[in-house]
Parts: sequence; C-alpha cells; structure tokens
Amino acid sequence: METIDRYIYAVTQKLPQAQRKDIADELRGLIEDMLEERVGIANIKESDVEDVLLELDSPNELAEKYRGTKKYLIGPELFDSYILVLKIVLIVVSAGIGIGFLIQTILDPISILDYFIDMIVSLVTSLPMAFGWTTFSFAIGERSGEVKRKDLIGQEWKPSDLPPIPDEKRQIKRGESIAGIIFYAIFIAFLAFSSDYFGIWVFQDEFTGVVPFLNEQTYGSYLMFIILLFGFGILKECLKLVSGKWTYKLAIVTIIVNAVSMAAIVFIINGPDFWNPEFMNELAEAGVVTVGSEAFDIVNKVWDQLTFWIIILLVIGLVWDAVDGFIKARKK
Repeated sequence: METIDRYIYAVTQKLPQAQRKDIADELRGLIEDMLEERVGIANIKESDVEDVLLELDSPNELAEKYRGTKKYLIGPELFDSYILVLKIVLIVVSAGIGIGFLIQTILDPISILDYFIDMIVSLVTSLPMAFGWTTFSFAIGERSGEVKRKDLIGQEWKPSDLPPIPDEKRQIKRGESIAGIIFYAIFIAFLAFSSDYFGIWVFQDEFTGVVPFLNEQTYGSYLMFIILLFGFGILKECLKLVSGKWTYKLAIVTIIVNAVSMAAIVFIINGPDFWNPEFMNELAEAGVVTVGSEAFDIVNKVWDQLTFWIIILLVIGLVWDAVDGFIKARKK
C-alpha cells in the first residue's frame, strides 16, 4: 500500500545510508505481521493500516529509536555521506596539489626545492580549509534537520500527514552533488598551488615558460577570497547532498549562495590588479604573436573582452542553477 511505502520512506530517510535497506525490510515485515495479526491478509483496509502506523509512532520518533538520541556534530543520518565527501575532497585537493608539484618539477627540475616548499605551504593552507568547509556544511544540515525533528517529536500525527515519496525529477542524485564537490575541490587545489601555470604555455622546440593570465604580484591578496568562494560552492553541493531532493528552501539557499558568489567574483575580476597587465607584451616577447599583426589585434581584442564574457557565462550558469532548482522543487 502507498501509505506503508510513504511511512517506511519517511523513517529510513532519517537513518544512515548503510542501514536504510535492512531497516526498511525489517519495518515492512513488522507492519505486515501486525496487520495479519489484527485483521488477516485478505481483509486489510486503509483504516487498519493507519491504526498500525499510529501504534508504531510517528516516523521521526521511530527513527530516533532506531538511531538513538545521542548528540552529534554530524549525526548517523549524515555521517556516511559526510565521510564519503570528506575523503573525496581531501583526496582531490591533495592529488591536485601533488600533480601540480610533479608538473612543475618535470618542467623545471632545478627549482624542485622551491616547488616542494610551495607544495607543503599549499597543503597546510588548503586541506584544513577543505576539511572545515565540508564539516561546516554538513553541520548546518545536521542542525537544521535536528531542529525540524525536535519540532515534530511529541506532536500528534496522522498517517495522512506523511509526505509523498518525491518524484524522481525532484531527487538530487548523489553522483551529481559529488561531481560538483570534486569540481570545486580541483579548482581550490589548482588555484592554491599552480596558479602561475594558468596562462598560455609557450613551446619553442621545448617548454620555455608560461605567459600568465593573472597578476602574480597581487594574486596572493586575492587567493583567500577565491578559496572562500569555492568553499561556498562546496557548501552548496553538500547541502544538496544532505537534502536529497529539491525544495523551495534549498532553491532559495542556492540563489543566495550564487548571488554572493557572483557579486564577489565580479568584484575580484574587475579589480585593476587581478589580471596580468603585461599579458600582451609578454605574449609578444615570447614570440607567440607579433606586435602590429592581425593575430596580435585579434588576441588583444579577446583579452580586453575576457572579463565581460566570463561574467556573462557565470551569470548564465548561476541563474540557470537557481531556476532549475525552482522548477524541480515545483514537481510533485
């Protein structure tokens, strides 16, 4: 019966991922046994199902009994997902920094000591921040879920109050959120350690260097803010993972995070000292283009409009992310 399915779903969604299937099977068997004992299999009515579910208690209180009532920073309901995401974030950040170190060493082995010191500094800077953002994100999810459960525990409830099992189109696949977290973690690793390789790579028979897009003299002052921005991205994806489905509340949070990120990005990349002011001159000195040539004029035009198009693409992406969330939240 649909009511039984909704009840089991409501209970198991509040339990650790690893326990959900076993407890769902156990709970379904318990309900069927109670119904058989009460009225027999052939004569089950909706009212009999409601009586049995009322006897079992509300989904929140039953989930609390399965889970226990101990206090947690990250409770059992979210702990499995938290550990999975934390491992992914730390591994991706560490691997990204390590790969950057290897590339730098291969291209310029003489400076290996400098690169090694930079790698250690980047690990010390990035890993605690990645750990903190991930833990902070799940702690917010835990607190909000705990407040909601406390509000419902002790209140009278009816099986008709059970929320419907969400449409598949509203559900947020774990893989999508995890892919987003990996994306942000890769950028944190890259921008924290290998930003000087973010530019035009120059080869003349062999690798001769990079003409950087960013202003190496001032980039350090922006780095912390950039990492914080990508940390907000991790926060957003963690909240999606915790929620498991699109809701209006989640869509509003997504809009707020996207708006703050958008404003910060526009402020940063519009700054006079963010981009390399000598980019075109360095490109010409490296022999990539010749001053006065048609290629030089085209590249110069693209360079002048780079900030504008980055902002346009970011606005489109972030607005679509928010609109898509509202569209999916409306689905029943």
